[in-house]
Amino acid sequence: MDSHLPFTVIVEDRSTAARRGRIDLTRGRIETPCFMPIGTYGAVKTSAPWEVEELGAQIVLSNTYHLFLRPGMDLIGRYGGLHRFMGWNKPILTDSGGYQVYSLAALREVDDEGITFQSHLDGSTHRFTPETVIDIQRTLGSDLVMALDECPPGDAPVGIIKEAVRRTTLWARRCQDHFQAKQSSPSPTQLLIFIVQGGTEPALRRQSAEELLSLDGPAYAIGGLAVGEPKEELFATLELMNELLPRDRFRYLMGVGTPADLVRAVMAGMDIFDCVLPTRNARNGQLFTPTGTLNIRNSRHRSALDPVQEGCDCPLCTHFERAYLSHLFHTGEILGLRLATAHNLRFYLRLMSSIRAAIDGGHFKRWSKEFLQTYEEVEV
Repeated sequence: MDSHLPFTVIVEDRSTAARRGRIDLTRGRIETPCFMPIGTYGAVKTSAPWEVEELGAQIVLSNTYHLFLRPGMDLIGRYGGLHRFMGWNKPILTDSGGYQVYSLAALREVDDEGITFQSHLDGSTHRFTPETVIDIQRTLGSDLVMALDECPPGDAPVGIIKEAVRRTTLWARRCQDHFQAKQSSPSPTQLLIFIVQGGTEPALRRQSAEELLSLDGPAYAIGGLAVGEPKEELFATLELMNELLPRDRFRYLMGVGTPADLVRAVMAGMDIFDCVLPTRNARNGQLFTPTGTLNIRNSRHRSALDPVQEGCDCPLCTHFERAYLSHLFHTGEILGLRLATAHNLRFYLRLMSSIRAAIDGGHFKRWSKEFLQTYEEVEV
């Protein structure tokens, strides 16, 4: 492995593309496969940073777009970066803001120089360019920095996807030039990650990957998925990415997904993940278990004296039964949101730990088959 690469493959599964690895960063080692809880505004919703760490998180994701708008870079810069501001000492990945701007279709204009957009908060006009996005993430001090990309909708015509691939490569080169010009140390504390686009079009995915591979990045992300395309096309795209991306760089699958999606993505050779599902669904009363999802608002849980999940060591399952959590949700007590969030995060993080153990033990294919047969994405 080249000395500048942070990723080491420890074990490769012989019957799938899954691999067990580690990412060595200045602020700590990340064991992969790994799930990143999302702390959009510099906080994982309802959770203190020490609680997120106690649940097993190795790294969190925060959002460049939202933090740029509030509290703004002046304040975070006075703190010396996002780690001190949010009280989190482990690694942080910040996205580029490209996806959030993509979601503001009626409020933005895109050209080769960058993106002009209106704030969803007050309508004020702002401009993101590859260079300014790098500068923002340098102020944030995140460990993993994402290059600016253009993310087309899942149902976009081929011409739009092709243009997004062209522009993503153009912006990636500018991001790299600016990042390297600003890098003050031969042993950087920040790493720049490029994002492969191309929708579910194999030729465009191949083109995007080959163009970005020429930049020799330390890792590569797969963007533009989980945006409305059929699941079979998503996983076919991941299989292609596994063929095209180098084995000695970790692969970051952005915005995916359900527990079953994560297992299948690991089988396809992906290494790190993020998704809003565990925290967002928790606040809506949906909890993840090995046999599917459970909606605590359903009436049958009001008098249930068993835990949400037998054998789970999260604060909810250790101390309370379903009836109590049901009571908290029906009375609007904030504690219910906190307990449900802790449970879902623990489930996701323990799932990744189980995946790592199965790969280490040489029985990941059997483990994954048993998990997928047991796990049903329906309410129980």
